[in-house]
Amino acid sequence: MVDQAARLRQLVDKSEYEVQPAAPARNLSLSAMGPRVIAITSGKGGVGKTNIAVNLAIALGQAGQRVLVIDADLGMANVDVVLGSMSKKHLLNLLERDTELEDVIMNGPYGVTYISGGSGIEKAADFTYEERQRLMQKLTACGQMADVILIDTGAGLGKNVMDFILAADEVLLVTTPEPTALTDAYAVLKAYSMYAAQKNIKLLVNRVYDEAESREVVLKLQHTSQRFLNMNIDCLGYVFEDSAVMKAVRQQQPFLAAQPHSVASRCIQGLVNSILYGSKMTVKRGWKGFLRQIFNFAH
Repeated sequence: MVDQAARLRQLVDKSEYEVQPAAPARNLSLSAMGPRVIAITSGKGGVGKTNIAVNLAIALGQAGQRVLVIDADLGMANVDVVLGSMSKKHLLNLLERDTELEDVIMNGPYGVTYISGGSGIEKAADFTYEERQRLMQKLTACGQMADVILIDTGAGLGKNVMDFILAADEVLLVTTPEPTALTDAYAVLKAYSMYAAQKNIKLLVNRVYDEAESREVVLKLQHTSQRFLNMNIDCLGYVFEDSAVMKAVRQQQPFLAAQPHSVASRCIQGLVNSILYGSKMTVKRGWKGFLRQIFNFAH
C-alpha cells in the first residue's frame, strides 16, 4: 500500500502548477499533551473560513492525520453545507442530558469526521456555567480521537467566538484583501492581543490573485499590529482566487475533492505542509494557471 505522503508527492509531480515545497522538517502534529487544537476564525463572514477548514481537514487526513472538525459557528450548519451532508444531531444537542458525544459525531463524506453546529438554532447565545460544564465534560473524549482538532468558529467578536479562540492552542485568522475584511481582521487581532495569555495566531489570506498581493495584505496587518498592539504575527500562507472553488461550492463539494489538481487545492496542500512541518509555502500559478484564471476555466 502506498503511504499518504507518497500519494501527496505524486499529486505534486502531476500538477501543472509550479510548486516549490520547502524540505519537510519533523512532523509537529503530535505532542505529549494530546492533539493540536487549531481555531479557524475570521473578522467577518464570507471570507471562505469554513471552506478552508473543511479542505484542510481533507488534506490533513490525506497526510495521515486523524482529524476532527468542530463546527462552532453555533446556529449555522456551514460544515454540513460545504460537505453536502446533513446531521441529525449537532453540537448544542450535547446540552441535553441523554445525548452523548458519539450521538453527535458525523463520519462525513471525503473522510471528514465532524460535529455540526446545527441550523436555525435559537439557543446559540452565551452558555450558562452549567452548560459550559456539561459541554466540556462530554467533549473531553475528543482528545483521544484525533491528532488535529479544527475548530471552525463563527465570524466576528461574539463572546462564544472569543471563548473558542482564546481556548485554542493555535489560531488561524482567515482574511481576504478587501478593506472591510482587513478592518475586521484587525479587530480580531486587537481583541486577541488584549485577552490571550499565550499568543499564537497566524494569518491565512484567501482569494488572492498572486503571492505579491498576499504579501501586501500580510505586511499591512503586521505593521499595524506591531505599531498599535505590540504583537508580532506570522503568515501561514495563502489560497489563490480560483474558479474551481465556486464551482465546487455550487456542487456542495469541497474543492480539494472536486478539483484536486486546481491551484486552490495545491494551496491547501501547501498549507498542510506548513502546519505539519513548518515548511514555507511557495505555490505559484504558473502560466497555464494564469491563463485558466483569466479565462475562468476551473480545470
